[in-house]
Amino acid sequence: MYTTINEDGVLNNYATEPQMYYAEYPAIWEQRRYVIQGAVATVVVTAFVLFAFAVS
Repeated sequence: MYTTINEDGVLNNYATEPQMYYAEYPAIWEQRRYVIQGAVATVVVTAFVLFAFAVS
């Protein structure tokens, strides 16, 4: 933790910043998994909406 003291004696604490890195483009198997997750989420949300219309 990085601490500074000004002329009035007030302490200022600063968190240490993590090292930056660039994100990598997802691999083909990760892209397929994202598509499957999106499809499952779409089906679940659609089912909830249809169920809500059926109940009301």
